[in-house]
Amino acid sequence: MDIVTYIPSPETGVWEIGPFPLRAYALGIILGALLAIWIGERRFQARGGREGVIADVAIWAIPFGIVGARMYHVATDPQLYFAEGREPIRALFIWEGGLGIWGAVAGGALGAYIAARRLGVSFSAIAGAIAPGLLVAQAVGRIGNYFNQELFGGPTTLPWALEIDPANRPVDYVQFATFHPTFLYELLWNLAAAAVLIWLDRRYRFSGYRVFWLYVMLYTAGRFWIEQLRIDDVNEIGPWRLNVWTSVIVFAVAAFLFWLGRGAGPDDYSSNDDPTADEPTTEELTTDEKSGARDRDADQAEGTSDVEADEPSRPDAT
Repeated sequence: MDIVTYIPSPETGVWEIGPFPLRAYALGIILGALLAIWIGERRFQARGGREGVIADVAIWAIPFGIVGARMYHVATDPQLYFAEGREPIRALFIWEGGLGIWGAVAGGALGAYIAARRLGVSFSAIAGAIAPGLLVAQAVGRIGNYFNQELFGGPTTLPWALEIDPANRPVDYVQFATFHPTFLYELLWNLAAAAVLIWLDRRYRFSGYRVFWLYVMLYTAGRFWIEQLRIDDVNEIGPWRLNVWTSVIVFAVAAFLFWLGRGAGPDDYSSNDDPTADEPTTEELTTDEKSGARDRDADQAEGTSDVEADEPSRPDAT
């Protein structure tokens, strides 16, 4: 009996449900977004934030993130859509795959910033709450690469090697059958990074900005070595692929901003759109305010008594 020593690829990544195609790639993105919202909500509320804020922010962040991800992909691989013989219109077909994480983070951050301003919530608090959830979302989203049989690494015969159909192998690698499952490497790395990020945040109580920049550092550190295993056709600058250079540069910027934010105080998780946020409680009143309130109550009571004394008595209603 033959023992399977590789990961078989799925037969299809699209299921037809009536006239509508259900794509694994889209499902991965949707499921990842829902998990990120759920994790972000729990973290935000645990720190005193109002329920529903992260979901409201997601309404802005997700569309901006998808647009940013597609723009980055098209801008860094324009030959896939605008070279001779290509169809430029396919640059809009995001369901076929092709989303750049760097554009997704930048676009999503812009959308989240706009939402935070509209809601009157600290953007730092939002960034810190959602950071671990972003790593989980990215991990789940990588499942779409598995179903699409794309973005895998070089040939290998390791027990966890990924089987790729001949039609999906690069021209220079058609003689090989199994490859490094880089989608799986990144999936596991992101989940581990999310756990580390949550642990560090609980231990050191970083500000939201520092949590976010730590997320960027952890992700780019993994992307640096995983990206070098991949063999898909991309633009290169010198000895490295474009995304490797991007990982190095973004890591350096994130590390500097993380260091720059040292000593930052705790974030404010309240929101200005909460109708009860500006109403002082009894405990918040000063001594003078309490005395003034008692004097006003006494004056009102005295005035009421005077009026009642001057009024003639009336028979009770029957």
